[in-house]
Amino acid sequence: MSERPKRERAASKQAQTGQPRHRRAHTTARDLERYAGLFAARTKVMRSSAMRDLMEITARPDVISLAGGLPDTSTFPPESFAAQMTRIAQESAARALQYGPTEGFDDTKRCIREVMAAEGMEPDPDDIIVTTGGQQALDLIAKALLDPGDPVIAEAPTYAGAVPVFCSYQADTIQIPVDEHGMRVDLLEAELERLEREGRRPKFIYSVPSFQNPAGVTLAAERRRRLVELARERELLVVEDNPYGLLRYEGEPTDPLYKLDGGDYVLYVGTFSKILSPGIRLGWICAPPPVMAKLVLGKQAADLCTSTLSQFFVHEYFAEGRWRAYVESLRAVYRERRDAMLSALERHFPPAASWSRPEGGLFLWATLPEYIDTTDLLARALREHVAFVPGAAAFVDGRGTNSMRLNFSGCDAETIEEGVRRIGDVIAEQIELYSALVPPEEKHESPSGPGGEVLPLPPRPDQERSP
Repeated sequence: MSERPKRERAASKQAQTGQPRHRRAHTTARDLERYAGLFAARTKVMRSSAMRDLMEITARPDVISLAGGLPDTSTFPPESFAAQMTRIAQESAARALQYGPTEGFDDTKRCIREVMAAEGMEPDPDDIIVTTGGQQALDLIAKALLDPGDPVIAEAPTYAGAVPVFCSYQADTIQIPVDEHGMRVDLLEAELERLEREGRRPKFIYSVPSFQNPAGVTLAAERRRRLVELARERELLVVEDNPYGLLRYEGEPTDPLYKLDGGDYVLYVGTFSKILSPGIRLGWICAPPPVMAKLVLGKQAADLCTSTLSQFFVHEYFAEGRWRAYVESLRAVYRERRDAMLSALERHFPPAASWSRPEGGLFLWATLPEYIDTTDLLARALREHVAFVPGAAAFVDGRGTNSMRLNFSGCDAETIEEGVRRIGDVIAEQIELYSALVPPEEKHESPSGPGGEVLPLPPRPDQERSP
């Protein structure tokens, strides 16, 4: 029987049932060759986001996810959401459903300035562009500043969502280690001197200085001041990514880099994702006028403008005057969950492990013995229905293989306890297997490999008590 009658019957069946017929997968060698010739060269160095790769798996109700950077959106009062959207529908529907200015509405900028004022910053409204989340902010900055091969300096580890951005624009990403006080600015200075001797100048320094993602550490005040001094002395741009600045659970606040600099050399990236909702996809950049002009051009080419409906929702939310009280409620919830995770780690992780103790934010960073590869460990953990982000996702050079990022904001204390217990059991299996297979003379005494060198931490309390 010829192929044509088969296709006609399939089309007729589709028309009758409304169901699309199955498409043939384009997976043959010829198909791959055909499409490969069309791709831009930059696609060869593009990297997937580790968090996005895990989203489908961790969305399953049977999986305990300590992986994603998920704020707890169930804490937002549904009656407030309903009231705000009703007011928009009744009073502003036509405008909320229309295009908006590329730079964002003035009302949105007033909300942004109110958030930044809570940390002592006063940006000029003309220095603000509203973006589709903080992720687009990073992409627009990279698009405006990077040519292939340009040096970019980031922390080690760094935000795993920034790694694909820098790779997509073919940057030469150089990572500076962090310790319990944030990025080692002394090592940064040495790296800047090395690049200068080579006749190279980094396009920008990327930092998450407060409750860093993924390490959970905070850049010390003296290091912040020195970083801003270096930017001024060398006329370098610093990109300050500050999604978590208002989510402090203990300790004294530290000035943002943007406040210390005044907006001359620091580009500030903010977002409503962690203090309101990630689903509204609303972020922003503060930048000096010459940089802002290029960002606006890039934004126009990307999506014309940020969602007007989302911006109207933010206007209504802030008009109620309760946003600070809501953030305070988040701090109470997340503080309890952070403490629950720290307590669970003490009970369920091995003595050879170490981890950060964040003063705020959503994450902590755990380092295991060097013979444990957390990418392999994740595959085993998923069989136990629990997930985390492997440490290698936060590097561009293969480091971090024995580390992991753990999120404590997205689950309640009981679920965190169970999730950490499951991961701890999988780690214990790996340690037992290593002990059985490796001769004593070949074993490593401490986690001193690539992952262990990334984040030198003070001894755990139980280790301090040991003789």
